[in-house]
Amino acid sequence: MSLLRRRKHPFNESFRKPEKEHENGDFSYESKRKKIAYEHEEERPLSKWSCFDTWCWLIGCVCVTWWFILFLYNAMPASFPKYVTEVITGPLPDPPGVKLRKLGLTAKHPVVFVPAAVTGGLELWEGRKCAQGLFRKRLWGGTYGDVYKRPQCWVEHMSLDNETGMDPCGIRVRPISGLVTADGFGSGCFVWTTLVSNLARIGYEEKTMFMAAYDWRLSFQNTQVRDQTLSRIKNNIELMVATSGGQKVVIIPHSTGALFFLHFMKWVEAPPPMGGGGGPYWCSKHIKAVVNIAAPFLGVPKAIPLFLSAESKDISLVRAIAPGFFENDIFQPQILQHVMRLSHSWDSTVSMIPRGGDTIWGGLDWSPEEGYSCDQKREMKNSTLVTNPARAKSAISLTRSANFGRIVSFGKDVAEAPSNDIDRIDFKGAVKGHRAENRTCRDLWTEYHGMGFEGIKAFADYKTYTAESIVELLHFVAPKMMTRSTAHFSYGIADNMDDPKYKHYKYWSNPLETTLPNAPEMEIFTFYGTGLLTERAYIYKLSPTAECHIPFQIDSSTNDEETCLKGGVYSVDGDGTVPVLSAGFMCAKAWHGKTKFNPSGIRTYLREYRHSPPTTLLEGRGTLSCAHVDIMRNFALIEDVIRIAAGASGEELGGNRVHSNIFKWSEKINLQL
Repeated sequence: MSLLRRRKHPFNESFRKPEKEHENGDFSYESKRKKIAYEHEEERPLSKWSCFDTWCWLIGCVCVTWWFILFLYNAMPASFPKYVTEVITGPLPDPPGVKLRKLGLTAKHPVVFVPAAVTGGLELWEGRKCAQGLFRKRLWGGTYGDVYKRPQCWVEHMSLDNETGMDPCGIRVRPISGLVTADGFGSGCFVWTTLVSNLARIGYEEKTMFMAAYDWRLSFQNTQVRDQTLSRIKNNIELMVATSGGQKVVIIPHSTGALFFLHFMKWVEAPPPMGGGGGPYWCSKHIKAVVNIAAPFLGVPKAIPLFLSAESKDISLVRAIAPGFFENDIFQPQILQHVMRLSHSWDSTVSMIPRGGDTIWGGLDWSPEEGYSCDQKREMKNSTLVTNPARAKSAISLTRSANFGRIVSFGKDVAEAPSNDIDRIDFKGAVKGHRAENRTCRDLWTEYHGMGFEGIKAFADYKTYTAESIVELLHFVAPKMMTRSTAHFSYGIADNMDDPKYKHYKYWSNPLETTLPNAPEMEIFTFYGTGLLTERAYIYKLSPTAECHIPFQIDSSTNDEETCLKGGVYSVDGDGTVPVLSAGFMCAKAWHGKTKFNPSGIRTYLREYRHSPPTTLLEGRGTLSCAHVDIMRNFALIEDVIRIAAGASGEELGGNRVHSNIFKWSEKINLQL
């Protein structure tokens, strides 16, 4: 029974009514009870609001808000976003396909798309143990969900063998075929979708459109060796011409796709086994026009920091904002070295090294873009001041220009100094040796572990590098990559096009060492954007040679608004990736008329599109953007492409349309034509 006895509350004794009243007679039973209860309440510990609670609350609010917005988005009518946009910005213009269909344009010439490097989708067909469950899943060009789950495995499968440039043992990654391969690059980034949908509005369908998918990581000739890609493209073009009543095709390459197709045009007419055996008039019989979009015909300086330090202007700006971000133990080994490992194994990136040497890109004391100002108003003002003798001194000060020919300089003082004042020590004779601290990091494969401290010092002591010495430098710092890639690419200028050596495929993608096909009725267009600052030259410095770190980096602390220097990067006019000089020079001068590079006199046209950023957030990236990838959604460009596909000639489009100084800069280049 004692076990069933109710336990007495600790307050029971205290709350028992006393036999006698308090002396003062004012201490009642209720007041004592409240007092004791209050004292016990004060003794209880209060719960503390921790940082973890704050984060949980914040994440919960974000998730609830996100799901609420998503619910509203799915619940609203499909036309509601367009209605809101039109209320704010006014009526939207008709898409180019709708506009041209109203004018009576219809599908005529079959169309072949040639995607750029990076924008074509790749899927896994065979992999290592870590890639279980990823058979035929996109490793590139999708949502990248699996990349976040297993990044080391992804890097292993996306890398190529650094000796052969082909698949590593036990791994097979292949291009995705069909129009879907290059619809978009990742979630929300559309590449070809807008152009394809507008072509469909005037009558095009899948049988009259073909996406020339290829593994863009390989060298152009190796796509034929491994996948017979060039043969497949040849067969599809012949089939499209035959099934369309003999109508020739219109080829639309984007970015490095233009270099790939330049290689194809030489391959298809060359005799086997090196070529496709189509004969000297194959292009004339099958191709109506080649419409190159944002083509880096002469390479891009942006490729150089990718090979040297896995950097670009964007990474330089991050370093300027948050110093040490990429140098800490978490990010450094996982990001930059793996980017370098990939870029050094992909031959497609090597095709982007600047071509033409100092003749095209300038030397220590000159460059074609000399005098360029990133402030267009200031540039116009300067040109007026120069004509006024009374203000000549002021004009010279205002027009101070960067030495763009010095693509890499160690220090801002070296980049600005007269060439006679630069004390340079040749790096080619330096003794290499292994760096002890990098021997544990060879799985990252940056090739810097083989340079040694003397090699690194020699690199910096040469002080400044032009386009010609850059190629020699890459042979010094990345010998495996350059030994492999120089068997497939060349970066010079041909003196005598009749030299038998230029029949080798390594020259076919260099427009300065190959000729256009014998097709006088064919037309070649070059469409590209202008008005965006584009990387041209860099200021470097030695970085701490700690374990697994790349020994060089862009000096993000250097800035000079007057010479277009920001975050260690000099900029010129372009589309944000390809400078105007690289995109426009061939059509502006080297291919213009009958030249040694264009012996049959193919008509060439240059059309530039001035960048105009979106005015409101509702426009997204806008239909007037001319950035390197966003230009594929530019309505003016799409309209020109559709007109060509529907049968218009270059003269009917209006001929050349130029906003930049490309003709002025081209005249400064002393190239024998």
